Order: sequence, then C-alpha cells, then structure tokens
Amino acid sequence: MKKLLKIAPVLTLALISFSAGAKDYLATDFGAKADGQTLNTASLQAAIDYISANGGGRLVLTGGDFVSGTIYLKSDVTLHIDEGSSLLGSLNPWDYVRDPEANWTSFVFSIMQKNIGISGKGEINCRGFQVATKGVDYCHLGLIDDPLKLDRLQEGKRPENLHFFKCDGITIKDITLRNPASWNQQYDKCRNILVDGVKVDAKSYWNNDGIDIVDCSDVIIRNCDFDAADDVYCFKSHSKDGVSENILVENCRGRSSANGIKFGTYTLGKFKHFRFKNIYIYDTYRSAITIATVDGASIEDVEIDGLKSIHTGNPIFIRTGSRRPGDNPYMKDIVIKNVYAEVPFEKPDAGYMYEGPVEDLPRNVCPSGIQGIPGMPIQNITLENIEIVYPGKADANYAFRGSSKAELEAIPELEKSYPEFSNWKELPAWGFYIRHAEGVNFKNVKITVAGEDYRPAIVADDVNGLNFKGVQIFQDNTPKGKKQIVTNNVKRFKNKK
Repeated sequence: MKKLLKIAPVLTLALISFSAGAKDYLATDFGAKADGQTLNTASLQAAIDYISANGGGRLVLTGGDFVSGTIYLKSDVTLHIDEGSSLLGSLNPWDYVRDPEANWTSFVFSIMQKNIGISGKGEINCRGFQVATKGVDYCHLGLIDDPLKLDRLQEGKRPENLHFFKCDGITIKDITLRNPASWNQQYDKCRNILVDGVKVDAKSYWNNDGIDIVDCSDVIIRNCDFDAADDVYCFKSHSKDGVSENILVENCRGRSSANGIKFGTYTLGKFKHFRFKNIYIYDTYRSAITIATVDGASIEDVEIDGLKSIHTGNPIFIRTGSRRPGDNPYMKDIVIKNVYAEVPFEKPDAGYMYEGPVEDLPRNVCPSGIQGIPGMPIQNITLENIEIVYPGKADANYAFRGSSKAELEAIPELEKSYPEFSNWKELPAWGFYIRHAEGVNFKNVKITVAGEDYRPAIVADDVNGLNFKGVQIFQDNTPKGKKQIVTNNVKRFKNKK
C-alpha cells in the first residue's frame, strides 16, 4: 500500500509564512458597519479587491455583526473575523450569487484564486433556514423555478457558507461555520487545503453537510468539530477525469443525521491515498464509515486508523454499484483498524433537526457490510482490531431473511440504488454481511450482540479468499447448535483462532 505523501509540513509552512507577512485592514475603514442591519456586500467586496491588488493581507471584521450577501475572496487575502464578531448572511435570497463557473450559490466564494484564507475565533452564519424558507416562498410566487417540487430548492440554488473552486493554497482556521442553507463548505478541484480547528454547526436545513471535498488533492482536515444534518466528511468526484488524492483527516469529531465518513454519492473519477486518524463519531443516523463507488469511480489505498463510534446506526458500509450503463467501478486496498463501535436499538439521531428518515422499515438492526456487485468484486479489504457491540432484539416475526443457499442467492443486488446500508431492509446476519469480494481479512475482530438475534453473526456469499484470525463472536443465550458463520460460494476460507 502506497504511503500518503507528507503534505502536512508543506501546508503548515505556507500558513506561517503567509500569516507572518500579512498586513491588516479594518473592514470599517472601507465603510462597512458592524450593526447587524446594514447590507455591507459592496464595501466588503471593495475591501477585498483593494487588498488583493495591493500586495495582499487580512481583512479584519471586528466589533460586531457584518451583514452581507455573496462576496468573493481574491488572491493573497485572508478574511479574519475576531471572536465575538460575525459575517452574517442577508435574509434576502436575491443577495446571493449563483456563480457561473462553480454552478453553485454561496455566501463566500473564491474562484480560481491563490493563497486565500479565513481565520479568527468569530463566525460565518448564513442564517440558512430563513434564507431557504424565503426561497421556497418565492417558488410559490413563481419567481424561482423549483423542478424538484419538494418545497425545498435544489442544493445548488441555496447558499452554502463557503465555496472554493479551482483554488490553490487555502487555509481555513479556527472559524465557526454556522447555519448554511445547503452544503456547508465545498472545495471543488482545489489543491493544498488546510482546514484546522474549525467548528461547524450545520443542522439548520436539508443537505447541510459538514465538509465536501470534490476532486481535490493535498488536503488536511484536523482538530475540527462537526454537527451536521447531512454527511460529515464527504468526498465526491463530479467528473470522470477528476482525482481526489493525498487526503488526511485527523483528530476530529462529528455527528450527523446521515453518515460520518462518506465517499460518495457522486463518484465519477478517482480516489486514492486517504488517511483517517483518531476520529470520533456519535449520534449518527447512518454509517460511521461509508465507502461507496456507484458511478464508475475507482477507490484505492484508504486507511482508517483509530475510530470510535458511539450511538451510530451502522459501523461500516463498503459498497460498489453501477447506477449508469457502462460504469466499471472498482475498490481495493482498504484498511480499517483500531475501531470501537456501539450500535443502539433506537434511532440514534432522534431529537435533532432534520432527522434521518424512517421509511427503511420494517427491518431489524443492520449488520456492517462489504458488498460488491457481480463481476466487480471489492478487493483486498482488511479489518483489524475491531470491536462492535450490537443491541440484538431482532425479531423474525417483524422482518426475516433466511441464510439458506436459495435465500442468500435471492437477495437483490440493487446495484442501481442510492448506496445506503438499509436499502435491503432485512439482511441475513447481525454482525457482518460480505458479498462479491476478493481477499477479505479479519484480524482480531470481536463482535457482540447484547440480546437475542435469530440471524447468524457473519454471512459471506461469493467471496474468493476469506481469512479470519482471532475472530470472536459473543451472543447472550446463544441457542444450542446455532451456526454463527455461514458461507455460500466461498473459496479459500481460513478461520484461525
């Protein structure tokens, strides 16, 4: 497995050198008012343009709340927001721009710029709930087109907090990002990105992701805290020639009414050389880890080392699919190690705004999954030093899936479906379900079910090379003679204690 490039020292050095020589300019010197009322879009943009044209520096927002519509960061400019101050989004949807290059709407844009940043202990608050609901009002008046007819605008028509497109050299540090109307912060086709010490409160409206990295390279996300209505750490590819590579996420915590770590759903290009270290996921509706390629992308060389998942609906979901004719996705060389996870019986995000849906019933608690598609197996997967505690209580009279050969082979492939662990409703195992894979290695994996469960612990179907070493299975009041590992069409299976 190829080692991740050492990008951290380079980005850190760039941050130090850029900050050290930066000249400060007060936003109020350009006519901006920190009164929480005045629309400052023009004065803030004039300040950014001036600073960029005159050698660069920091535009400092201090002394209160600066209301604005869309602004564009320019090369060599850092937007610095002091503690107790904010960049506050206008409540008028017409004050936000849908950029023709990015094809998105955002509060803060940067398009094809270099050496840009946002810093400070203050916050950027789009006030997305109010903006989005006013946008729906305009849809009802016929002023804004609403093709989805869901009483919520498409994501690209609602403002994100941040959107950076084809930029090089981005530093986002210490800021709080709050209440976007769409995705929270998107980095699209950028390189050399550092997101450090950022706090995200993004649960004000639909599609509030924590962070979206789209076809970017050389990225560090560290020391961040996310509370998101949608996926927390989301990695996408929007083009067949797109590449996401050399990504490091470390020392972060997050909560979601969707997934924690998420590859997808847009997966058109290539993903390679990803590292995750010391990640904490809690109160998350779907999977702590979802690695999915369903639009033809290749995913390879991903390592997750050190993850704790508490009160999360599903620990691990690894999936290939084929949503378009001719897609040939593949996934290989995935290592997940040093993981502790607890799965609750109840809905893990109950009580949060914009909870995950309930239409995936009836089903009992789902197992972790490694699920390829016929002819395109997931290759070379290693799970090491894993402990997962499941709640049990599965009731065969509520939902049932048998584990006979005929029953296993009748499970639908669903290769064109949106990739979620709950798509199949009931699955035939309580711990792990493995299908269409080559080279699956379990080392020191312990799974426990706290209550009764009619299903076996592990089911493997159409697997070439299944190696268990030190796998421990615990079930309270296990029925006598119950088989906890069931295999079908499995070649080269080894099970060592």
